[in-house]
Amino acid sequence: MTDEKQKNDDVIGATEARLLQAMSIDGETDLSELAALQDFVAYAGEDLPPEKSKADLAEIIEQIRTVTDPEIPINVYDMGLIYKIAPQDNGDVKIEMTLTAPTCPIAGVLPQQVADAVAKLAGCGKVEVRLVWEPAWTPEMLTDEAKEMLELLS
Repeated sequence: MTDEKQKNDDVIGATEARLLQAMSIDGETDLSELAALQDFVAYAGEDLPPEKSKADLAEIIEQIRTVTDPEIPINVYDMGLIYKIAPQDNGDVKIEMTLTAPTCPIAGVLPQQVADAVAKLAGCGKVEVRLVWEPAWTPEMLTDEAKEMLELLS
């Protein structure tokens, strides 16, 4: 393993520990809380009139990047919390996202912030953000940009 890779792994590991500590959990999944959030879906937006042009995936991603995790100053896209973005033919957008842990104190807030942000985008109709837990989030899901940001913060 190179020194650079080891340094990145150390920074990511320390960040994960800070995230877990900030969320007051010990890394163990609380199955009752996970069950309560299993079917959580946030909605925003309205039907897009048929004559309006639809937003493309790059625009949607940029809009998602305006939502940051309040625990650390990194957007949810670069955190690796967005698993799937599916623009529909009618302008609606379906998104699957996760959280760093099931006991995240902002479980109901962050998906709604993503839905609201995307719904503001011209060319988007109804937005559905579904919370999913598989695969479980790990620090390896951070984008290279997020990893660089974490290095600056440490």
